[in-house]
Amino acid sequence: MKLHKTLLEAVVETVYAIFHENKMADKAIQQVLRSNRKWGSRDRAFIAENCYDLVRWWRLLHYINETNIQNYSPTTIWKLLGIKLRLKGEELPEINEFKGLSRNKIKARYDEAMSTRKIKESLPDWLDEMAAEELGEKWDKLAHALNKTAPLSIRINTLKTNFDSLKDILAKDKVEIIPVPGVYDAAYVRERSNLWALQTFKDGLFEIQDAGSQLIPAFVDPKPGMRVIDACAGAGGKTLQLACLMENKGTIIAMDVEDWKLEELKKRAKRNGIHNVDARLITGKVIKRLKHSADAVLLDVPCSGLGVLRRNPDAKWKLKPEFIEEIKKKQEDILQSYSTMVKPGGKLVYATCSILPSENEKQVEKFLANNPNFKLVMEHHTDPVTDKFDGFYMALMNYELGVRN
Repeated sequence: MKLHKTLLEAVVETVYAIFHENKMADKAIQQVLRSNRKWGSRDRAFIAENCYDLVRWWRLLHYINETNIQNYSPTTIWKLLGIKLRLKGEELPEINEFKGLSRNKIKARYDEAMSTRKIKESLPDWLDEMAAEELGEKWDKLAHALNKTAPLSIRINTLKTNFDSLKDILAKDKVEIIPVPGVYDAAYVRERSNLWALQTFKDGLFEIQDAGSQLIPAFVDPKPGMRVIDACAGAGGKTLQLACLMENKGTIIAMDVEDWKLEELKKRAKRNGIHNVDARLITGKVIKRLKHSADAVLLDVPCSGLGVLRRNPDAKWKLKPEFIEEIKKKQEDILQSYSTMVKPGGKLVYATCSILPSENEKQVEKFLANNPNFKLVMEHHTDPVTDKFDGFYMALMNYELGVRN
């Protein structure tokens, strides 16, 4: 593929916006891809892939370039892009921005970097140290796997279609899907494409959702007619899946602290043909009024997001250790206060997209020690090393009959 300067400029400008203007990587990339309708699918793929690559390998590329990771200047980003393209074996165009990039020097610096994990895997010091302390030897393989490109997966809306029918419909748009083994109604998309623009998406036949995250609503195992509370619903990806599993019967109370997310959920529910969702803004009174009312409560709590670094590589440069300490306190508070909505005989599912035990099983252990009427039934981890999914944790607890402490 010929490296046109307009495409290279798009990458540099987008990466600059991600770091200097603090834009989220996925949003910044979406914005630049919408800016030029003349770009074909290969052009768009080149821009997206190289933007993510620069963000993902930010520290390693700076090490090779002998610059500081706090250097966000466009001139430096051009050099980092040139280095990354060289490492991929690309022939660089003869432009001023790439002058002075010696193939031999790049190779020598790259080889030096391979002996130090935090540089080799492009990690901030604090994150490498924290993860190594909590995960031990597992961190080596996990750190490497979190730098891989995540596959694109969808969830089939079983209220409107099934795998075979959707496969035939998408084939007309030259989109091929393959089933995900062991995950209910999940499918991988063989080649990346602009799925949001497809009429099948607009008609609500599928949602774009990581296959691993689809295990969480299935872990709740909701039945038609149940009263289920999705207490950290956000824009509702898991809420919609719960509705499908419940065959649009019963009630799902979808809650969040941000009203705009619930408005987005309502739009998505309408598109999906879902009508058993009751969206409610979280207040202290709402929690109290729902005490002991739910057959099942799902707590997909705010977390560090370290399990989804494949999709959000900019997070490792924007996260701070102080934030993780704060979020762990919030997780503890949510687990304690929101669990009161489970009725005796009901179940509670706690979930995160983190790989840290301190956000996962340690939180559950602490909660169970303070709430003896809840009993752990089972827990499950996913990760890109063993499952090829993102890193998720989920724990199922039952609220046994008796007096709550």
